[in-house]
Amino acid sequence: MTVTTEEQRLHPHLAETRDGGVATLRIDRPEALGALSRDILTHLRDYFDRLRTDPDIRVLILTGTGRGFIAGADIGEYDGASQVAFEDYQRLGRATFDSLAALPQVTIAAVNGFALGGGFEVVLCCDLVLAAEKAKFGLPEVKLGLLPGGGGTQRLSRAAGAAFTKELVLTGRFATAAELAGRGLVARVCPADRLMTEAAELAGTIAGLAPLAVRAGKRLIDDGLRMPLDLALDTEQRVLARLFAGPDGKEGVAAFIAKRDPVFRGDQPA
Repeated sequence: MTVTTEEQRLHPHLAETRDGGVATLRIDRPEALGALSRDILTHLRDYFDRLRTDPDIRVLILTGTGRGFIAGADIGEYDGASQVAFEDYQRLGRATFDSLAALPQVTIAAVNGFALGGGFEVVLCCDLVLAAEKAKFGLPEVKLGLLPGGGGTQRLSRAAGAAFTKELVLTGRFATAAELAGRGLVARVCPADRLMTEAAELAGTIAGLAPLAVRAGKRLIDDGLRMPLDLALDTEQRVLARLFAGPDGKEGVAAFIAKRDPVFRGDQPA
């Protein structure tokens, strides 16, 4: 697997580090609190599309710089934009966030500061969320006479219910990391100086487990939410049976019996 101990600059505002099976992508635009320009969105979409087929990476950590995780869209690009340009930007954002949500790798949002508008929508596309104690989340588009356009009204309502979503969308208020943890949206609230350490430890744990089982578990949970329960339960058993028939399933059982650490290779069942 590729190890890059130093950040590689992928774009003036995007930097990546790789350590074993974990990639960390940092939004580096502190002067704008990580706001997403059209150019950044395009590079993010292309990055997610490449990562999808990268065999070396099992977990992706997304984080920001300074006070901002991602403070939403670059509103300066809205000023004077034509209707066509505005709608093109929204379609680009939707495609970028959908590409993130569809990644087979486990995705972890390490929210260091403001996650607003599109930044909150990015968070909602990730599998696990760790947040610094000072982090703030919100969908404040109503204050501009607008509404979220990258899934905020839909992904948040599915994750936290309609009433809470209406409160945030219709008032534009910010929620704290502790509040979102209480609603199950944030897995862990960390001191700011521990955020990336805890994210890396969590990512390393996941990357060290059986890759086929981890990817299948992510897909099973996501797909199952869109299925009737009986169909989802049937699918769960089919997935389990296929894993048991494969090399990693047999290796995991054998290692448990022998009281040794398993060596998972990610080979598909014959």
